[in-house]
Amino acid sequence: MNEGTSPGLVLNIDEAPTLDAQKELRCFVNGEFVGMLSIPECAKRNGVAAQALDVGIDESGEMIAAPTASLAPPPVLPSLDATGDGAAPVSNEPSEIVPEAPRTASGPVAACLRYSGGQWNRLSDSLTLGACVTLLYDGRCERPGSASYGRWGAQSLRLVPKRVEISEDNRNFRTLVEQGAGCSVK
Repeated sequence: MNEGTSPGLVLNIDEAPTLDAQKELRCFVNGEFVGMLSIPECAKRNGVAAQALDVGIDESGEMIAAPTASLAPPPVLPSLDATGDGAAPVSNEPSEIVPEAPRTASGPVAACLRYSGGQWNRLSDSLTLGACVTLLYDGRCERPGSASYGRWGAQSLRLVPKRVEISEDNRNFRTLVEQGAGCSVK
């Protein structure tokens, strides 16, 4: 340790960079790329105020904008049968240990899948919606601008910061459950 310095963490805080509202960036509406638009134009297309857009950088390093929690567009839907319809294949290889569903759960059951590593992984063939959501997202936190995807039967599930959303069509998501302390969904 150098003399004259105190031990500990030292933070150098700079001013946050400003964003030119007229600069064109990649705009997404309902998870689909709609073109290069300014922030106000992208917000108008999404039907929200410009301040309600998440602005970030995609995998290629390009600036992108989309409504809050939807910068990560949904993956291609999995193929649950052998129809050859061009949907993404589902891995039946056990990629993680799945606890047995509690016997007290009641209601309809369906296949529960997690999207990770660029593929769909089947976790179970017969879970209730609540058990699937718990298995997929309990204790998992998502950072702003990103999302984690899953499926329960024919419905898409999406974990975004502080909530789990559900969609019938893999485009229009609505809140299913808010996450509690420690990113709990129970």
